Amino acid sequence: MSQELLDETTVVDYLNSRGLISGPAQVEELTGGVSCVVLAVSAGQTSLVLKQALPELKVASVWKADQRRAIVEANAMKLLHGLTPNSVPDLIDVDPDNFTLSMSRLPITCTNWKVDMLAGVIHPSIGSDLGEILATWHNYGAITQSVRDDFAQDSLFEQLRVTPFYRSVASKNEQLAPSINELIEEITTIKTTIVHGDFSPKNIMITQDIKPIVLDFEVAHTGNPVFDLAFVSAHLLCKFLRTTDQLVQGKIRQTALNFLDSYSKNSKLPVANSLPRHVALIARARVEGVSLVNYLDEAAKTRVLDLTAKALQNSQMTYAQLFL
Repeated sequence: MSQELLDETTVVDYLNSRGLISGPAQVEELTGGVSCVVLAVSAGQTSLVLKQALPELKVASVWKADQRRAIVEANAMKLLHGLTPNSVPDLIDVDPDNFTLSMSRLPITCTNWKVDMLAGVIHPSIGSDLGEILATWHNYGAITQSVRDDFAQDSLFEQLRVTPFYRSVASKNEQLAPSINELIEEITTIKTTIVHGDFSPKNIMITQDIKPIVLDFEVAHTGNPVFDLAFVSAHLLCKFLRTTDQLVQGKIRQTALNFLDSYSKNSKLPVANSLPRHVALIARARVEGVSLVNYLDEAAKTRVLDLTAKALQNSQMTYAQLFL
């Protein structure tokens, strides 16, 4: 079979050819991602989600990425499902030739954490759960050499994170560039465990009993754990600065503090002193980098730029102070 992108008209034949389903099926295109074709397929008692990596991400700027990230994602999903089976979908199939993977479909009652928070539905306990999940992954990677060897190739991290987030912001901010270059040096040279690389609210589904399930492992690599901590925290910071509603801000602040506290209590790895600056840099990248958030008005963007400039130039600013 060629490496043409699958769609609603071709995926059933493809899955039949892989032996994953038998006969006709119902197909639904799932939205929300910028890096993959995502199709939900139901056939009899089988319900799965197929992902196929795109050669170019669907963003405003040109952003090409190696399609082999689908294979990375499959390997990471299999590993991390084994560590936290209730928090990661089950991998069903991987096709390296066509850059596709298939996984178990989550219950349709699950909601998306990003959508929930933007709608004002905020459960600070999710921060605690995510801190424990992430600590479990980081702990295992830190003590397991074979895992670090398996995920040692980190070119995707450069393509999908370092260049579009760190280097792009540094190129636009001469005064902030020295601080940003220090952060780049840290995350590209100090590599101690397996890192998810896209630990973001859009990639986290919430079950009916308010428990998180993590998706999208295509940027998994052996790297610096501070990145995962900062990536999700930066998203929380953007949502915190999006509003001036003190009640909403208070719940987001508590979510962030619960996350870091839970991680710190469960992790055998120290939390880097540079974490607040990484959070600030990634939040700033969502306003002036390559991958921009779409929920900040001009006033909120100004708040993000003002706060992150201060944080990047003040190495003494604490994590909690970002959310004041």
